[in-house]
Amino acid sequence: MASPDITFYTFSTTNGVKVSITLEELGLPYKVNYVSFEKREHKSPEFLKINPAGKIPALTDHDFNVFESGAIMLYLCETYDLEEKLLPKDPKLRSQVIQWIMFQMAGLGPMQGQANIFNTFSPERIPYCIERYTKETKKYYTILNDFLEKKEYLVGNRYTLADIANYSMVKFHPICGIPNIDDLPNLKAWVARIDARPATQKGIDVPNTALRECIEHPEKLEEFSQRVKAIFKKMQEK
Repeated sequence: MASPDITFYTFSTTNGVKVSITLEELGLPYKVNYVSFEKREHKSPEFLKINPAGKIPALTDHDFNVFESGAIMLYLCETYDLEEKLLPKDPKLRSQVIQWIMFQMAGLGPMQGQANIFNTFSPERIPYCIERYTKETKKYYTILNDFLEKKEYLVGNRYTLADIANYSMVKFHPICGIPNIDDLPNLKAWVARIDARPATQKGIDVPNTALRECIEHPEKLEEFSQRVKAIFKKMQEK
């Protein structure tokens, strides 16, 4: 197996955190390239060669490009997780991990992404959108909470990519208008369990501490919100 030569392209987002936690859990060396949305680096010809959609996260490994966070996580494990730390080789367990990744990618992620926008980053308060997407996000949280009854993790009672993908959404629930998850005790305990992992704490702070500060200090969330609103405004002007 060739040694990794990984460059990770990211910004302060929950989707980026999914990948950085995976990299840290696998103990892989990697370089971080902070993609500036203010400078529209995500739309530069160079970046569009890596991700034609112009989104983060993205990753290069030698001359191979990978985009979409779930695909990046799977690529890293399929290439470098020889010890099956995060992705079992057993076909049924592997399928279950992928199912939960798809649950996050197709359901929880899009709903929480919209809840983030309308609760925190939109310049206009739209009550219908706020209510709809916050309720949908909470519905997915409830599914996770119910499934985690008497379980420590989502698949095979061991920590996998399934947990990383969904944790990286739930961890940042204050941004999407859900101030706490006290009414979901299984989910809350699961988050705390994953919080305790050293790789989690390292991965959360890639590329910087902005997301951590948002959830630990409410006043920082307002600062981050104003910054993102300014980015959105600049993007619309182009």
